[in-house]
Amino acid sequence: MPRVVILKTGNTYPALREAFGDFDSWFAARLAPELNTHVVDVTVDDLPGQPEDWDGIVITGSPAMVSDREPWSEQTGHWLAGAVRAEIPVLGVCYGHQLLAHALGGEVGFHPRGRETGTHPVELLDTALDDPLFKGLPRRFPAQLTHRQSVLRLPDNAVLLGRNEFEAHQAFRVGPCAWGVQFHPEFSSDVMRAYLEVQAPDLVKEGLDAEALLAEVTSAPEASSLLDRFSQIVMNR
Repeated sequence: MPRVVILKTGNTYPALREAFGDFDSWFAARLAPELNTHVVDVTVDDLPGQPEDWDGIVITGSPAMVSDREPWSEQTGHWLAGAVRAEIPVLGVCYGHQLLAHALGGEVGFHPRGRETGTHPVELLDTALDDPLFKGLPRRFPAQLTHRQSVLRLPDNAVLLGRNEFEAHQAFRVGPCAWGVQFHPEFSSDVMRAYLEVQAPDLVKEGLDAEALLAEVTSAPEASSLLDRFSQIVMNR
């Protein structure tokens, strides 16, 4: 069985963890069952050997901020850069997306317009039409999002694949098989609603309409399909 490591970069809110499990369990549930998945919490544990020890690598989201450059985060970024050079399939999500960009020479920081959260459309560009991960998806599909930091500048060798009105860099690829996505393919609509309910007091302070965002949450099957698509890429190599 192909071996995939899930690099866990933090924990979700306690209320969500009690109701739904944590980040790593959401990924494990949506990756193909034919994969042999292992979880390593890089915030407290050693990095999992060499990138070449793995057939695929997934990096989770986190409440941490890439721009803080915590030692564990910087060390993980260096390790990921090695994985990209070795052409190991990599999928970074939210924090993982930002960390991948940072590790490869991009710029990460707070989005000048603040927070993006809830279900929002993602628009694929022409570059995604023949991309191994995205080809065959609709040019526009809903996705679950929650972030305050963004990739402000892509690495020089990155290919931009997706964006939306708020976020210029929703998806990118570097090399043949390393992807970052700002949105959350591992989120269910129930998890997205739970995030908004926890965030509601802060959203009101930030001038966002928490009730409207809750009402607009929908399922996002095309976005969620990326985890199975990534699984197929790992298994077919």
